[in-house]
Amino acid sequence: MMVQLEKIEKRFQEIDRELAKPEVATNLSRLQALAKERAAIENTVKTYRKYKAAQKSLDETRAMLNDKLDEEMTALARQEIGSLEKKLDQLNEEIKLALLPKDPNDEKDIIVEIRAGTGGDEAAIFASDLYRMYSRYAQGRGWKIDVISMSESGGGGLKEIIFEIKGRGAFSRLKYERGVHRVQRVPVTEASGRIHTSTATVAVLPKAEEIDIDINTDDLRIDIFHSGGAGGQNVNKVSSAIRITHLPTGMVVVCQDERSQLQNKIKAFSVLRTRLLDAERRKQEEAITSDRRSQVGTGERAEKIRTYNYPQDRISDHRVDVSFHNLPKIMDGSLDELIDALATTEQARLIEGQTV
Repeated sequence: MMVQLEKIEKRFQEIDRELAKPEVATNLSRLQALAKERAAIENTVKTYRKYKAAQKSLDETRAMLNDKLDEEMTALARQEIGSLEKKLDQLNEEIKLALLPKDPNDEKDIIVEIRAGTGGDEAAIFASDLYRMYSRYAQGRGWKIDVISMSESGGGGLKEIIFEIKGRGAFSRLKYERGVHRVQRVPVTEASGRIHTSTATVAVLPKAEEIDIDINTDDLRIDIFHSGGAGGQNVNKVSSAIRITHLPTGMVVVCQDERSQLQNKIKAFSVLRTRLLDAERRKQEEAITSDRRSQVGTGERAEKIRTYNYPQDRISDHRVDVSFHNLPKIMDGSLDELIDALATTEQARLIEGQTV
């Protein structure tokens, strides 16, 4: 590990020398690439330098014990040694985390797809609750939300909603939300007070850029039709909704949220590109042995990742051995404690995997 850290620090110094060169300062693409690389390793280098400084202090303090010190100075030296040893242990853990392989998608914007599962109108209401929860969480972080398509149910919920979240680190935080969410509560439509169990599925996809995947226009069928829902005269007179069918896969994307046909087309292409990239990524994951797959954030639709129990005011995430209370606060967007627990579990699994 220390050899790896030495290499990283050496590269950090090389980047600083490069950035100081006049010819680099006038080369915008080179400047941006170096700045990005430097930012990616800066915290690792800072932590490593703290570790080296603490180790040097520890060695020097231990050496002092070999000198003839009075009782009071010896006690102080031993106290300092204990403090430095504890600090080194903490920095060692921080370094392990810093050296974990980074998910290349962590900084990307995301497309979230929420669909009502089993449970009829109550499932659709739960899907709507999940959308509100993620919306409030995103707003709290200053991220932008853009609805791509939405299908409402007769009971006031959502059969399906697809939306984009734009913000740095969106995927790194919300990738753990992928899977089946289960709710246990008394529906507003239940007169007898009986508890129902309903589900909704959540898909979180890192948004694909044009450079990520190439789409052959010959493989597409694009249909234009009248939008449904609110919109007034524009909806009645202008064909603005877009349906794109990717013929090789049969994948269909519909977008009718915008009044402009062009805007709907841009959004639909964005969703299609993201879904195709996700499908390609899944193919690659299938080639990886199951013991190297993470139980956290795999996105498998069939696994129940979490249960929201309203009568007991408890959320149980089945991937971590922790229950969370104050359910209304969490449903209002306070997800950080829950997400942090999942991220910590994932980091521990990765560290354990590195030591095998």
